[in-house]
Amino acid sequence: MATSYDYAPLFRSSVGFDRVFNLLENAQRARSISDWPPYDIVKTGDDSYRISIAVAGFAENDLDITYQSNLLTVTGKKPEAPADGYLHRGIAARPFEHRFELADHVRVDGADLRNGLLSIDLVREIPEALKPRKISIQSAAALRSEATPQIEAQKAA
Repeated sequence: MATSYDYAPLFRSSVGFDRVFNLLENAQRARSISDWPPYDIVKTGDDSYRISIAVAGFAENDLDITYQSNLLTVTGKKPEAPADGYLHRGIAARPFEHRFELADHVRVDGADLRNGLLSIDLVREIPEALKPRKISIQSAAALRSEATPQIEAQKAA
């Protein structure tokens, strides 16, 4: 049973957090009823991640990976196989779609299909302008010693 949350009271006491509330609403709406096929999300480094999806029975041609405006979508669709000769059909081949909302500055680095696992590598690349930078502290004495020759030159003129 899915529970719906109302974020309207939070809008009254916050400014500029619209994107956060939109992300929460999208995550709640995009949550599929079925979590098939199963997947893992692993942090592989300080700024790298991997999404692994169990897609046994799907070939590269049956899978589609798209990335657009911070939304990664993985879909799978197999052509219908004839049901002739099956006594039991337990390997699921139904179509699926998984959506992953990615943070800002996260890009898809590559994808690999091996042994029934689709692995998608993600990398977070923060632009230089947004990275923290060290600010040097100058003492008041250093500022006065730099300014003293300029003041004396102005007095002499």
